[in-house]
Amino acid sequence: MKKALICGVSGQDGAYLAQLLLNKGYSVCGTSRDAQISSFQNLTRLGIREQLKLESMTLTDFRSVLQILAKIQPDEVYNLAGQSSVGLSFGQPVETLESIATGTLNLLEAIRFIGAPIKLYNAGSSECFGNTGDKAADENTPFRPRSPYAVAKATAFWELANYREAYGLFACSGILYNHESPLRPERFVTQKIVAAACRIAQGSQEQLHLGDISVQRDWGWAPEYIEAMYLMLQQEQPEDYVIATGETSKLADFVAETFACLGLDWQEYVTVDSSLLRPTDIAVGRANPGKAKANLGWEAQYKMKDVVRMMVEAKQQELLRK
Repeated sequence: MKKALICGVSGQDGAYLAQLLLNKGYSVCGTSRDAQISSFQNLTRLGIREQLKLESMTLTDFRSVLQILAKIQPDEVYNLAGQSSVGLSFGQPVETLESIATGTLNLLEAIRFIGAPIKLYNAGSSECFGNTGDKAADENTPFRPRSPYAVAKATAFWELANYREAYGLFACSGILYNHESPLRPERFVTQKIVAAACRIAQGSQEQLHLGDISVQRDWGWAPEYIEAMYLMLQQEQPEDYVIATGETSKLADFVAETFACLGLDWQEYVTVDSSLLRPTDIAVGRANPGKAKANLGWEAQYKMKDVVRMMVEAKQQELLRK
């Protein structure tokens, strides 16, 4: 039985990954900073909390990382931990850099120190590319990060590349574009839109306040992207991959599609609020996931309109249960 360690198991990706690996017969251990008080509500929601071993681990504490690796002795480690919000990173740049860059470095150094043949997956981000204009970014596109979050993710990416080359570690980064699901918290704009639209459809008189709705992103379905993470660690050689749908849409289109699913005209309910604008933002996110299709046999089946429909259906069911 293969053993997997998921750092950041309580988040959207961590929960879906735990579910996938359990279904594949893995023994799974998940970590959070304090496993005694964490709610792990996403694991509960997926009905898998009791099937995992849960441990406390702080990625910014090298001793903590070393202890857990020695205790669990995993075959595969998935690093999904760290501050995960681009917007929040402007207010918490130090925490963002430490949790992502220092945390990743501690994992790499601990794996090197132990000397066991552990395979490491690291959660990279399309935010690292910055503005690429009309060019679809692939694995060879230069990084031009435009947020503290993106700077931290770019740092972690190059840490992995360095350890892979210098020490022969099996370590790879998935450069993931936006991927959504019902497990997203409402501080992420897609869930904020879906939740507000569903409440309005039920009679709420609120207005939905959004920042720049002209930005363009590649939105995919999170449970599919988890499969790509797993596939990267099953290859003969460690390589980095762009994971995306290859289809880019405006945020305004995401909003319009959400309200249309509920039979509403979005323009009656949305207010553009300048206080929600970020100091710097990416105008267009465009991706070329061709390498993942060629090497991993992975291709996104769900595009933006599918993602919207599935998130709206899940939110409606959740509201009906309340």
